[in-house]
Amino acid sequence: MSGQKQGICILGATGSIGCSTLDVIQRNPDQYEILVLTANTNVDKMLEQCLAFQPKLAVMADQASAKLLTELLENNQCQTVVTTGKQAIIEAANFDGVTTVVAAIVGAVGLLPTLTAVNKGLKVLLANKEALVMTGTLFINAAKENGAVLLPVDSEHNAIFQCLPEMDSNAHSSLHGVSKVLLTGSGGPFRATPIDELEKMTPTQACAHPNWDMGRKISVDSATMMNKGLELIEACFLFGLKLEQVDIVVHPQSIVHSMVSYKDGSVLAQMGNPDMRTPIAHTLAWPERIDAGVKPLDFYTLSNLTFEAPDYQRFPCLKLASKALKTGGTAPCILNAANEIAVDAFLNEKIKFTDIALVIEQTVNQFEPSEADTLDKIITTDHQSREMAEKIIKKLQKQKAIK
Repeated sequence: MSGQKQGICILGATGSIGCSTLDVIQRNPDQYEILVLTANTNVDKMLEQCLAFQPKLAVMADQASAKLLTELLENNQCQTVVTTGKQAIIEAANFDGVTTVVAAIVGAVGLLPTLTAVNKGLKVLLANKEALVMTGTLFINAAKENGAVLLPVDSEHNAIFQCLPEMDSNAHSSLHGVSKVLLTGSGGPFRATPIDELEKMTPTQACAHPNWDMGRKISVDSATMMNKGLELIEACFLFGLKLEQVDIVVHPQSIVHSMVSYKDGSVLAQMGNPDMRTPIAHTLAWPERIDAGVKPLDFYTLSNLTFEAPDYQRFPCLKLASKALKTGGTAPCILNAANEIAVDAFLNEKIKFTDIALVIEQTVNQFEPSEADTLDKIITTDHQSREMAEKIIKKLQKQKAIK
C-alpha cells in the first residue's frame, strides 16, 4: 500500500458499521486519516469519536445536537468544525481530501449522501443496501460514468465479491464459469419459532439476533428475512446477476457468509467469524489486506455447519422481495419504502410482527411500477409509498381497535 493515507468520510459514524470501521482504522492508523464523521443525533458517541480521531468536520442531523456537540468540543479544546442539516450530510463526501466514503447510514436517507460520493468518483464502501435497492441501474451507471470504486461491505456481498472471478473496480465480474451465487442468511431469531406464534413476537425478541450485533431496524429485517430480500436485489444490481442466478440458503451459524458455484462443480465459500470488521477491513484495504482485530476461525472447535432452504411461509418478505426484483423499475423502491415504515411501526408497537409483510404487500399492490430512470422519480415514488404505507397502518390500527 502506498505511503499516502486514505482520507476517510464515514456517513453514519455512530452506528454499528461506523463504530466497527473506526475500530479497524484505529488498528491501522498509518494508513487512514479520519476527515469527516456524520451522525443523526447521538452527541455522546460523536463526542467520543471526535476526541479520539480529531476529524476536520463533524456533521449532525439537527441544530440542537450540533450546538451541544460544538460546546462539548470547545470545552475539550477539540478543533473539529461542526455543521448541521440534511444538505450538510449530503455534501459531506465533497470535503477536501476525502478519497474514501463509508456509506453506513441505514435506510433511504442514505441515498443522496452515497450518490454524492459516487458522482464524485470516490472509493465507496457500500454498507447502505437501500441506496442500491431504490435506484438499481441508475446507481450502477453513475458509478461507471464517474469512475467510482464500489466495494460491498455487507458480509454476504463482500463474500460474493471475494469468490467471484476477475473483479473490476466497480465490483463487476465477467461471471466467467459461474453457475450460481448462493446468498446465505442465518434465518434470524425466529427460524424455529412456530409460525402461529410469530404474531406475538415483540420488538425486543425480534432484535435479539443470535449471531450479529446490529441496529434495531436491520435486526427486525433479519427477523423477517427482508434483509435477505433486499440483499438479493442488491446482489443482482451489484454483480450483474439475474434472479434465477441467485439462491438463498439459510445457514444458522453465520460462518459461511456466501458462496459461488461454478459450472465445473467447484463451490468457493468465504468463511469467517460473524464480525463486520472483516468485510470492513477487506474493503478499506482492497486489493491488499490489513488487521481487522477479528479472531480467525478455529476449525478444531467449530460446530457443525448446516444449510437449509428458506421457508417462504415463515418469511413472506422474501417472496415479496423476489417479486419486486422480477417486476423491476420502481417496484424495489416501493418495497423498501413500505418496509421502512412498517418496521418503524412495529418497533413502536403500532402493528404486530406479522403485519410487517402485510403492510408491504398492500402498499406494493397500490402502485403500478414504472421505469426507475430518474432520481426525481425515485424520490417521488419513495415519498408516495411511505404515505401509502402510513395509511395502511392506520387502517390496521382502526381494525384492531374495533376488535
